Amino acid sequence: MELLRTPDERFACLPGMAGQPFAPHWLDDLPGVEGVRIHYLDTAPADASRSIALCLHGNPTWCYLYRRMLPGLARAGFRVVAPDLAGFGRSDKPVDAAWHAFERHRQMLLGFVERLDLARVSLVVQDWGGLLGLTLPMAAPARYERLLAMNTAFATGEIGDGFRAWRAYSERTPDLPVGALLARGKPDMTAGEIAAYDAPFPDARYKAALRAFPALVPDAQRGTPADRAAIALSLQARDWFARDWTGESFVACGMQDPVFSPPTMRAFAAGLRGAPGLHELPHAGHFVQEWGESVVDAALARWGLA
Repeated sequence: MELLRTPDERFACLPGMAGQPFAPHWLDDLPGVEGVRIHYLDTAPADASRSIALCLHGNPTWCYLYRRMLPGLARAGFRVVAPDLAGFGRSDKPVDAAWHAFERHRQMLLGFVERLDLARVSLVVQDWGGLLGLTLPMAAPARYERLLAMNTAFATGEIGDGFRAWRAYSERTPDLPVGALLARGKPDMTAGEIAAYDAPFPDARYKAALRAFPALVPDAQRGTPADRAAIALSLQARDWFARDWTGESFVACGMQDPVFSPPTMRAFAAGLRGAPGLHELPHAGHFVQEWGESVVDAALARWGLA
């Protein structure tokens, strides 16, 4: 398998990260992705007495997306851990788009949690971070105590028009302009921040994951064996959260998101056992973490940790 590794110098100057205790860490032998170096940020050494905020990104971003949320979580006493999925950020990037699979990335995350022995976890997810991450707690319920979900869903195979439009755009854009795409929904994004979103991808060869992920979203109409397996797993997770989840929850919604729309997010929140109503961000779009300071403040207040 051919792997690409983004040169470290492309991450030398990341706006919003300077002076913060977010040193890079690496693992290269996680189950299902052996030989692929996985990058993660970790704000503190292992300490069993501290709660952990496990922040999972989606496509086409990387853990830099959480830069506005990490400081508030750290100040509240969380050890913050934020991995980059294989093919994204500072993690290695398989050249073959066919390497990517829903179950492979899920197994990597399960192995990551086990390897670091993460406990007292507050799971923080958005986009693919939720499609994958929401399947994790039922596999080890004792490790998880909170959920903060933003513009995501269970991958149950129900595909809306907004996502179909995004998938079609991705399929005809093999060299996805990541930074420009992020800036489209956040007009005040700086040139440095745009460059930071582009940093993992020196050229189109590095973007195999970006090309693969839209087609990996389970689609009941398509109904491939991989679709059916991922849908069955996601339905199991949805039912588990509705029936067996005993942790605290907080759901935030960027109201301008054409993919995970407000009605979709209200239905998602209603399905979480014990979840409050939707926390609405009127001007935010799909990448809610760009408005993340207020999301952290509201979640911490809800959880009595402010």
